[in-house]
Amino acid sequence: MLKPLFDQNVNLVAWIKQEEHIFDTDMNWIAFISRGYVWSANTGNWLGPIQNLLVLDQKGRPVLWNPEGSVNGTSRPSRPSRASRVSRPSKPSRPSRPSRPSRPSRPSGGWTDLTFEQWMSQ
Repeated sequence: MLKPLFDQNVNLVAWIKQEEHIFDTDMNWIAFISRGYVWSANTGNWLGPIQNLLVLDQKGRPVLWNPEGSVNGTSRPSRPSRASRVSRPSKPSRPSRPSRPSRPSRPSGGWTDLTFEQWMSQ
C-alpha cells in the first residue's frame, strides 16, 4: 500500500511503499529503502535515513513526512556503507490524491535546507 509523502510546505511530492520504495507523483521510481536508509534509484547514492514514514536528509533533518507519523529531527547520522542496488519495481497505480494535512510543528533542529529536488539529486 502506498502512502503519501509531503514536503515542509505540505505539498504532496512522493509516495512510499513502506520499507521498500519511494515514487514521485508521476509514479516514477526515485528511491529504494535498505537497512533504514534511503538510496537514489538513479545513482545509488545515500540520501539519508528513514524512520517509519519520516524521511531525513544526511544531516538528520526532515525532508518528507506523512501525517501518520511524528516529525522530528535527529543528530547527524553516520554515513552507511553503500547498499546493494535493488531491482526496479513495477510501476504502481496512482493512488487517489490525499487530502492536504495540517502543517506539523517545526521539528527540533528545523527542516532540511534542501528542496525535494536538491535532496533527490545528491
